[in-house]
Amino acid sequence: MADDLDVLRQEIERKSLELEAMKKLLELKEKEQRTSNTSLLSPHSSSFVAPEKKERLNNKDILRYSRQLILPEIGVKGQIKLCNASVLIVGAGGLGCPVAQYLAAAGVGCIGIVDYDTVEISNLHRQVLHTECRVNISKAESVKIQLNKLNSSVVCIPYSKQLTSNATDNVATRYLLNDACVLARKPLVSGSALRFEGQLTVYNHDGGPCYRCLFPTPPPPESVGNCSDTGVLGPASYSQKMLIYDALDGRFLTIKLRPRQSNCCVCGDNPSINKLLDYELFCGASATDKTPSLKILHKQQRISVQASRPHYGIEESHKIDQGSGGRSRVEYKQVIDQHNPHILLDVREPVELEICSLPAESLNIPLRILHSPEQQNTLTQAISNLAEKETCLSTVNVYILCKQGNDSQKAVKLLRETMCGNTAQLSHNGDTSHQIENKQEIQDESKPCNVVFKDIAGGLHAWSKHIDKDFPVY
Repeated sequence: MADDLDVLRQEIERKSLELEAMKKLLELKEKEQRTSNTSLLSPHSSSFVAPEKKERLNNKDILRYSRQLILPEIGVKGQIKLCNASVLIVGAGGLGCPVAQYLAAAGVGCIGIVDYDTVEISNLHRQVLHTECRVNISKAESVKIQLNKLNSSVVCIPYSKQLTSNATDNVATRYLLNDACVLARKPLVSGSALRFEGQLTVYNHDGGPCYRCLFPTPPPPESVGNCSDTGVLGPASYSQKMLIYDALDGRFLTIKLRPRQSNCCVCGDNPSINKLLDYELFCGASATDKTPSLKILHKQQRISVQASRPHYGIEESHKIDQGSGGRSRVEYKQVIDQHNPHILLDVREPVELEICSLPAESLNIPLRILHSPEQQNTLTQAISNLAEKETCLSTVNVYILCKQGNDSQKAVKLLRETMCGNTAQLSHNGDTSHQIENKQEIQDESKPCNVVFKDIAGGLHAWSKHIDKDFPVY
């Protein structure tokens, strides 16, 4: 009798969990129906609205995808392509879950999920988008729920159905998907995992083979295993080897590591470290991945975006541009508004310049190449052109801009150290120049011409915070 009672209690508990999961799914579906833009729609239904093609990135896009936007291989154009792309994922299991997760996080605009199965408790050790509360719910819809939480701008379409053409097992599905992709002229990214092994390849792309090119005939059914019979591992262990991956070439390199060193100061035979240290002191760097605000230049060598504000993230920045000789403070916003002749030198990378720029004509020379004579000659020529155009100028102001005001300080320091000789080219009679504080004075027969290098403190982040709230931050 006691055993029967235990069985009944367990059955009631199981049914209660199922009921709770169904209630949560109902709540989610009702919420999605109310918000309409996240409703579960089929592209074949009359109410389905295809995602709008994106022509430019908005401020939220720039902030969200900023870490991949600054990669030259992606940039703004690449991100727009991702936002306009569509991917169909067949299978919402151990491979489909991380694929869907990272595609949605990267901003792929439309993701379809095909899976006829429901979530089981045995799936959760490797199918990382599903949760305990969604056991017995369609896997495709479970993935959609999670992707909407991750990136609400991505359109996710679940297909809770089995593929047709008698695709009843893994091998048959591979041939079906291969043939469908070839006929539709689409590439097929194929992955598999069984026991401790995994495979990944791309078929039918850029002159490469399709699946049938490599496997014209299917293997005998009895030779094919599956996860439920033979098992599969989620995360894999690794020791005494380093795995290096090149995402551009799709190549893996495994390096064998040397064994433990007997003279190591922490794990060796006679360790000298027996307790935790001050690791910031040991490394000479802060234990954070946030970009610190550098303080390289004197206040007189910097210009604020808005001098009237006492603080905008750079300490004592309200005193920055008092200048020498007791002159009034000047902010860069005022320079633009009054159309004061100057040179704006943007030392960011070209891929960052595509993301956003200030409403002023600028010269782009990235900091990494600013030291080269060729680039400094380019800057010298720009200074010379401005001096010849604006004959009444006694001083040519060169304002240096970057993302947060760190690289711009480095650029000012570099230019003050190296441009003294180059700016001599401004003199038509070949006279030499010499440096006075943060000025390069070029002697001319008629009058001296000074070149002043100043950093825009706080960079684009300060501009967005204090001048233009709608200016994108990345």
